[in-house]
Order: sequence, then C-alpha cells, then structure tokens
Amino acid sequence: MKLAGVMPALVTPFDANGEIDFPAFEKHLTALRAAGVSGWVPCGSSGEYNFMSDAERGSVLRFVKDFAGPDEVLIAGTNAPHTKGVIANTRRAKEIGYDTVLLATPFYTKPTDDELLGHFKAVLDAVDVNIVLYSYPGKDGIEISYDALADHPRVIGIKESSGVLQRAIGIATRYKDRVQLVSGWDDIALDFMLWGADSWICGPANCMAKACVDLDRAWRAGDIEAAKAKFAKLYGAMNILESGKFVQKLKFGCEVQGTPVGECRAPLGPLTEAEKAEFRKAMEPILAW
Repeated sequence: MKLAGVMPALVTPFDANGEIDFPAFEKHLTALRAAGVSGWVPCGSSGEYNFMSDAERGSVLRFVKDFAGPDEVLIAGTNAPHTKGVIANTRRAKEIGYDTVLLATPFYTKPTDDELLGHFKAVLDAVDVNIVLYSYPGKDGIEISYDALADHPRVIGIKESSGVLQRAIGIATRYKDRVQLVSGWDDIALDFMLWGADSWICGPANCMAKACVDLDRAWRAGDIEAAKAKFAKLYGAMNILESGKFVQKLKFGCEVQGTPVGECRAPLGPLTEAEKAEFRKAMEPILAW
C-alpha cells in the first residue's frame, strides 16, 4: 500500500456539553476534502483518543469511514496502554472497514525493546491489517528500534515525530524500499519530503489544509523554490503549534478558519487570550492563502 499526500490527523469536534459533535465533524471534513487532502487519520493524538471511551472511538471511526470516498486513504488510530487493548481496538477498526492502523508504543509503562517487539508482533498476528508505526518519543518516552519489524510485509510505514531530522534521515536511508517514511513533525515537513517522505500525517492540516496541500503539490511538481516559499509562509504558525498546547491551537485554528470544532476535553483547557492572539497573528498568511 502506497501512502501519498496530506492526510489530516483529525481533531474530534465536541459540542458545548463535551459530546462528539457530528454535524460539526461533517462540515470540517467537507472543508478539508475541498482543500485537496488525500485521506483521513481519525483517533490519533490530535483526535484526543485517550479522552474517549471505546464506544466513542468506534463511533468516530464509523463516521469517518462512512464519509470517506473510494480513493481516500483511511488509517485508524488504535492505541491503548496495553497489548490486549490495542488488539481489541484494531479488531474493531478492521470490522468497521479500516485496513491500516497507526500504532504508537504503549504509553506510561515504557516496555523494553524485546517487549515492544512482542507487542507489535502480537497485534500483527491477531489482526490482518497494515501498520504505520508511530514514533513519538517526546510523549511516549521510548525510542523504537525498527530493525526487527522493517521486513514484515504489513509494516508499511513509520511516522517519525521525534522532531529530530537525523532520525528521519536514518529511516529513509536504512529502510529504503522496505518501509515508507511518513512526515510527522510539521515544522520540518519540507525536510522530510527532501528525504523521501511521500506522505504527511498532518495535525496542522485541520486548520491550514489548503496551504499544506499546496506545499505538497509544489514539491511533487518539482518546483523546489515554490515549495520553500510556501513553507516559509507556513513556518510561523507551524512553529507556534509545536511550542505547546498543540491540540488546543489546532481547534482554535479551525474556529479562525470558519469551521469551529469546539474545545478540548478536560484536563486540557482553553487557550488564554494572549495565546489566541499570538496564534491568530501567525495564521494571517494562511488565512490569506
């Protein structure tokens, strides 16, 4: 399975009562499709999966699957803190119609390399899905060793979200033609493209999809100078996103763009007025895109 283009790591809209807001979700997805995204990645960290019940996660996966077109890529986030939970989530996603899942390491427990290998192999043995490994050591506290998984036919990609470009270069060179490098640290996305990332699982695409898609298209067209110019306009907002309160800023950015998706669930709180003003200012070049 070839991954390509900009795939939003979707936020989950909530209404004023903290319930999933499916009408807002439909408006949000419709706007993203109009901007030219290539697929959908629900129930990842941008989607606040860890704040939702299993039933809610299933309802989000079904909603996005029903919305998706036949040519749009679907990747379900199926993370859980333990192997049994991941297998259950992955089976549910498969039953709903997802053939590919995005899978980070189990959080909090910090398994050893051998334990992690056993974890991923257990999921692969239990459910016939493709896996995009999600490397996010800043949140998970674990550096994944990929060597033992790189030749598995259903490990198709690595979303590298450490923020360390050297790790992306290492994946691109060490596993070339074996595992796809997926861009996962947004303010160096152009560098990922340079090193062979053909896809971008992109949280900022929730609130700046057209700009992200235009950057991707310029790169694909071979117009490096245009890609650099577009990324320069994006960089300010991207950099502020990576500075903290990532999901709150994504959701505020959606509001600024005219497709409000509500606030985050507790314990995440709203942005301060100063934080809103800073991010709104950084979004100005994108709003004028």
